[in-house]
Amino acid sequence: MLSLIRTIPDYPKPGIQFRDITPLLQDKHGFAAVLDALAAHCSQMTVDKVVAVEARGFIIGAALAARLGAGFVPVRKPGKLPAQTIKQSYSLEYGTDTLELHADAIQANERILLVDDLIATGGTALAAVALIRQLGGLVTQAAFIIDLPDLGGMQHLANAGVQGFALYQFEGD
Repeated sequence: MLSLIRTIPDYPKPGIQFRDITPLLQDKHGFAAVLDALAAHCSQMTVDKVVAVEARGFIIGAALAARLGAGFVPVRKPGKLPAQTIKQSYSLEYGTDTLELHADAIQANERILLVDDLIATGGTALAAVALIRQLGGLVTQAAFIIDLPDLGGMQHLANAGVQGFALYQFEGD
């Protein structure tokens, strides 16, 4: 399935090697295999809700939540959620951004699995962890399709008490 992940050089800005999973998602066998592998890794976890970050994280997170028998919670860019939200700003490898979560999306002590397509510096994942914890959610696990280990995101997650797992690693940025 690794062959279904393409690299787009200099996107979204010069020097970035963007890891594009859209060919993987378009391939019914590849998409199913990724979901099977993530579900197998998470099968021994007790998960009340899967929280995923837009946009590619939604695709993986919602499908994985259904397989795990868990609820699904979207984390979005500002202004995209209709009800009352909480916000968290963060840095990423090519700028800064803000994430929002519905203020009533997670109840205290719910067990949360964080899911996204890729972890790089960990800024996005850590912002989502902060939002989850602000609402009293218990997040100790995160799952990704891709890890860029040279950028240190998994270590930053570990330092925050979250064990990360990724199906594939790409060395370099």
